[in-house]
Amino acid sequence: MTFAAPMLAGIVAAIAIPTLIILYFLKLRRIPREVSSTLLWKKTIQDLQANAPFQRLRKNLLLFLQLIVLGLIILALAQPRSATTTEQGKKYLILIDRSASMAAVDGTETLGSKSRLERAKEEAITLIESMREPSVFAQGQKADEAMIIAFDASAEIIEQFTSDQAALINAINSIEQTDAPSSIEEAYRLAQAQRPNRVVTDANEAGEVLNTIELEELKGGDPYFFHLYSDGRIPDIQSVRADQVEGQFAFEYHAMGTPTSNNIGLVALRSERDYDDPTKLSIFVGVQSTDTIERSVDAELIIDGITRSVRQIDLPAATIDDTTGQKTTATGGVVFELVEPNAVLARVRLDTNGNENPEADVLLTDNEGALIVPPAKQAAVALVSSGNLFVQSAISGFPLSKFEIMSPSEYEAKRDRGDMAVFDVVVLDSYLPRANEQGVRLEPGRYLILGKVLTGPMGVADNGVGPGGAIIDWRRTHPVLRDLTLDALLMAETPKIEIPKGSGVVSLAETAQGPAIFETSDTDVRAIVVPFDIARTNWPFDVSFVVFLASAVDYLGTGSVVTVDESARLIQPGSVLADRLPSDATGVRVQLPDGSRSPEIIPSADGRIVYGPIEQTGLYTLRWQGTPGPNDIVRENDVQRVFAANLLNPAESDVSTASTVSLANTVVSTESSTQRKRIMDWWPWLLMGALAILMFEWWVYNKKMYL
Repeated sequence: MTFAAPMLAGIVAAIAIPTLIILYFLKLRRIPREVSSTLLWKKTIQDLQANAPFQRLRKNLLLFLQLIVLGLIILALAQPRSATTTEQGKKYLILIDRSASMAAVDGTETLGSKSRLERAKEEAITLIESMREPSVFAQGQKADEAMIIAFDASAEIIEQFTSDQAALINAINSIEQTDAPSSIEEAYRLAQAQRPNRVVTDANEAGEVLNTIELEELKGGDPYFFHLYSDGRIPDIQSVRADQVEGQFAFEYHAMGTPTSNNIGLVALRSERDYDDPTKLSIFVGVQSTDTIERSVDAELIIDGITRSVRQIDLPAATIDDTTGQKTTATGGVVFELVEPNAVLARVRLDTNGNENPEADVLLTDNEGALIVPPAKQAAVALVSSGNLFVQSAISGFPLSKFEIMSPSEYEAKRDRGDMAVFDVVVLDSYLPRANEQGVRLEPGRYLILGKVLTGPMGVADNGVGPGGAIIDWRRTHPVLRDLTLDALLMAETPKIEIPKGSGVVSLAETAQGPAIFETSDTDVRAIVVPFDIARTNWPFDVSFVVFLASAVDYLGTGSVVTVDESARLIQPGSVLADRLPSDATGVRVQLPDGSRSPEIIPSADGRIVYGPIEQTGLYTLRWQGTPGPNDIVRENDVQRVFAANLLNPAESDVSTASTVSLANTVVSTESSTQRKRIMDWWPWLLMGALAILMFEWWVYNKKMYL
């Protein structure tokens, strides 16, 4: 028990208690009267009034009750509290994880069916209630302050530093669950940005300040007492540095969930049409289990709302390393094969209700995923070349709806007449079309450019060529390069190109000199560019060259390969919905999975729109009035383009709670966190007790007067 204002209570006690006792020393100065009998005056001759001092103090119930009332009031003025506090108010930084895994419902029977986020909010509110509030009488003491930050893939300050407990509690209650993955780096940067800049002063020998410098790079101010409410599944937790207070790290990790929690969820979803027969559609499903016993789940394939197939997936048991205690998740999968020439919305749903153990799947967010599958199509390809047998012979063997070889002059003539619109892909072999007045070389369409560097508005900066070399890295998740191995590719000269900042150019493969393959796009144009001379490499003699050409033509011409990483129609929560619309698009809005619509989005000059970040899984429909694209739907006087948001994140589906978190400067375990109790102010209860005794004293006094 501590007191916030003991000095004030002592002063009041030194004045009030002696005053009350002195009043009871006073006695009545009587006037002599002659009466016939004192029998009727027996009760009234007691000292009920006093106007003279030095009465002998006798036992008196009223004095005893009044002393108790006065003592309770004085004790209330001292503001007793049930926890130790310091004069310097603390700054609490409360970090609450709202990522997908925090939706897991696991725990004991006493916790009920609460999610991890709900329990995190309850514990954070308990911490807020334990903070020291501003003192009315103890002006020298500062109240504790707290700031609330909620984070997933991004971060948001829910409430700035304040000592207003009601505002902090309301802010915590306003935090909503998301389906985004977890990342704490942005949350930590937001917190650090609230600190004042460190100030350095220069002084002379006499101690006079000569100069004051404010260092924007270094932060100072009071230390933060970090409180992290999470399940610990944070991949970038090492970006956080804990403050030190009196040699101790001011960081507490409040673990939500249990280390033994199990989950089964979708972690991979991909569709692909057969290369020779595009009407044959394959949908690949990957499932992960963290349970240490074997499990079986049913995967249901739903096409445009109709169940087309149900397949069983047998999952092996997850294993635990005896040395490190780390769990290795188990994976399994299935491939659905069907004939479907049309564009479809494919859903895959896991049914885990048949498991013998009801706790084998504590997270439901990852039990369903969706794919936007384009229609079956064979590309029409035009090869513009002065004669390259390697490229010509490779493309001629592809299953194409149309293939035509033309010279650069023939291409220019057909382009001027508008005859190139019948081709899905134009392959430009060691040739670039002439530029128009704006410097633009590529008209609306899809292009594969070989042996030339595309510069200008959609291109890169050409700095010449460098010495020979090899591919040192490439984007293995891109549809064009996913099935390739480029380690054996050797070039006599490597291009020295540079991607302008802020451009839409994406590097797909790298040499020591820079990008070796890149992709560029705008509203109506998409191109994959191979800037080096293929004839001066060993690539044409490797099978990867033919595979690259086939994948590029398929990717540009048909879009038959759809995965969550590469398709603009599939997004992950935590990222943004970005696309390009026709130049006449107006009234652009996004219809959310719950049916509500976003405010109107104004496209940029090149038709780009951005919405997000996306926080929930489900279907998002981009709606506008104007010209539809090739695979868009016109319905209800609106053009509609559907996007699917899926979790598909193995790290978030692994819901076993981490017992420790490794920061940049220390390792914090949940066991090392202190069990915090609420700081209880007892003065309201003392005043209520004083009021109750005062009422009893009044009753005794009136009864005595009656008698």
